Amino acid sequence: MQFFLIRHPRPLIEAGICYGQMDVDTAEAGRAATRLRSLLPTSTPLISSPLLRARRLAELLHPQPIYDERLREIDFGDWEGRRWSEIERASIDAWAANVLHFAPSAGESAAQLQVRAVACAAEQEGAAVVLVTHSGVLRALLGHWLQLPVNEWSGLPFTFGRLTRVDVDASGATLRYMNG
Repeated sequence: MQFFLIRHPRPLIEAGICYGQMDVDTAEAGRAATRLRSLLPTSTPLISSPLLRARRLAELLHPQPIYDERLREIDFGDWEGRRWSEIERASIDAWAANVLHFAPSAGESAAQLQVRAVACAAEQEGAAVVLVTHSGVLRALLGHWLQLPVNEWSGLPFTFGRLTRVDVDASGATLRYMNG
């Protein structure tokens, strides 16, 4: 199956704020949609995170996008809306020491994010699907498909409003291009 993975456009939020599942808008959806349309196969189902920054783009790319809660960004719990510089150093250090399993208070871990994202992708049928979502979700999916250790997949660079294609079949996954 071909997965066309798209990170939402740049959100309208001040740099340095932890925004995970905050419903932040974007002003760049039109520009991103114009560039992406020619890169996507026609009549391909599109599934999107329901968060506004992804939803805006999904609605411009497809006449009937499907929204799936499992494609939301990681839930940073009590960190949401706070400046990264204001989050307790001990919490940041605990996260860095256990990226896969640490969860901020009232939030979720990267492992939990990966389980829900992979479950969503595994349910897709057909030759191709477009997923409009967030960098955390995209990292978790590629990490799973490419069998990367968490220290590699947690830092994969996904550019706002850009496309990554990966082909997945019973024998494994092949990354075709990233940030196109």
